[in-house]
Amino acid sequence: MNTQDQNLSPADSLLLINNMINQAKNRFSENGFLYLLWGWLIFFCAIGHFVLIKLDLFKHPEIIWASCWLAVIYQIFYLTKRSKKETVKTYSENIIGFVWMSFGITMGIISFIVGKTNNWELINSLLLMLYGTPTFLSGVVMRFKPLKVGGIICWVLAVVSAYLLPIYVLLLLAVAVIAAWIIPGYILRRKYLLENNAEMKST
Repeated sequence: MNTQDQNLSPADSLLLINNMINQAKNRFSENGFLYLLWGWLIFFCAIGHFVLIKLDLFKHPEIIWASCWLAVIYQIFYLTKRSKKETVKTYSENIIGFVWMSFGITMGIISFIVGKTNNWELINSLLLMLYGTPTFLSGVVMRFKPLKVGGIICWVLAVVSAYLLPIYVLLLLAVAVIAAWIIPGYILRRKYLLENNAEMKST
């Protein structure tokens, strides 16, 4: 610690700490893009799958979910590009990154097990349950209530799905992503834009 740091008054020290906290909070603030990307993609895939089954247009209506692989590829490029612009990652950002990494690994394992047992009717109910965990935990880490509420809604819908035919669970998936990702994504996007506009005006 240098002489300048030692000569800081208590008021200056509190101001410095407050500024550091605000900078970290602003850096950590999500722009909501990935929540919106996956929210809208899964919404349209779930509704599309439901419609294709009802109209009996294709032998394998589940093929619509293959579009998710395009989103995975795009997300990899998006995150790689964003990471090059970031000089420092906060501890909270690292936690959220590992939470969603665990989510992806768990999804892969569940898909493998369901594929081996050929019990695909359970997959959407399991996904509803699974969506709730990283969404809720991200909300806890970010102290962002809409994500926590969205995660809880996913869990409730997972329980409800046990009383429905598998085809109607697709509609629950659409409702779940609206509550868990789309609505919070737009709120985060608006918050992000407001904070950036405020920073630009202050500079």
